[in-house]
Amino acid sequence: MRADRLISIILLLQNFEKMTTAELAKELEVTERTIHRDMEALSAAGIPVLAERGKFGGWRLLEKYRTNLTGLKADEIETLLLSPSFQHLADLGISDDWKEARQKLLAAIPAPLKEDVKDISNRIHIDTSTWRESPREMKSFGILQQAVWEEKKLQIQYEKADKQTIERIVEPLGLVAKGNTWYLIAASDEKIKSYRVSRIVKSELINENFSRPKDFNLPDYWQESKQKFISSLPRFEVEVEISPSIIQRINFTGRFVQVIHMDIPKENGWIPASLCFDTEQEAREYVLGFGDQIMILRPVSLRKSVREMAEGVVGLYKENEVDQ
Repeated sequence: MRADRLISIILLLQNFEKMTTAELAKELEVTERTIHRDMEALSAAGIPVLAERGKFGGWRLLEKYRTNLTGLKADEIETLLLSPSFQHLADLGISDDWKEARQKLLAAIPAPLKEDVKDISNRIHIDTSTWRESPREMKSFGILQQAVWEEKKLQIQYEKADKQTIERIVEPLGLVAKGNTWYLIAASDEKIKSYRVSRIVKSELINENFSRPKDFNLPDYWQESKQKFISSLPRFEVEVEISPSIIQRINFTGRFVQVIHMDIPKENGWIPASLCFDTEQEAREYVLGFGDQIMILRPVSLRKSVREMAEGVVGLYKENEVDQ
């Protein structure tokens, strides 16, 4: 509804002080022409919206203007009460603060809405951990948080994937939790990179401030970085037929294989499917692990290598039987 959108524009400008037409259009999922019409409507209604021209221009409210349109609807309150990841809150050291803030929010809810929203944590629970947690070492996490908030430079020792350790001075811009893994987003030599926190062997605050890039947006950077990483991943596609007895296991092991599509079962019950792996080696080991329950159709080279690998396993056990 347009009325809701106009209120949203006012609240956005109060919170962010200045936003461009493009930013407002993206946030509210409308066209830039719609934003211009909305601004005309707000101005006509007496809301002091100002347009600043130039490279760093945008829309803003007249200084010190504040609206009282802050009443929350029941649905909006429910979104604030949704339980975040307790592991992430604990990592950040704010789990107790979150619990206190939640109690204060519950206490401030008008009586008619309390019954509708107070039980949401008992209906929806969010758990970002994996089934089998690996021990996580984040010795430097507290220092990283301090550096991000205080905009202080950091000297870090970082262990790369090949186990080599490098030293680098970085400008920490933010922290991102991907699943239960934390990443430090930092600038170095005018390049912004992601560093896995568990690989930061040592970190030390440098008593030198830095200026954050004015156009840097952490969620946008992470989304773009993630898409680049995904598009750079190798792909090895395999056409197979799968025994119906292992379909559930195939669907459950999504961490190791991507099921591109499955066709309807054939007369014998077996299911044609397309699977995708990172490498041929992964495909070979995965398929062989299911024994005679997966039959490779294509590529032919994989059929040959799996057969050779299976023959090698049989030969190994025959040799052991002879030795015994």
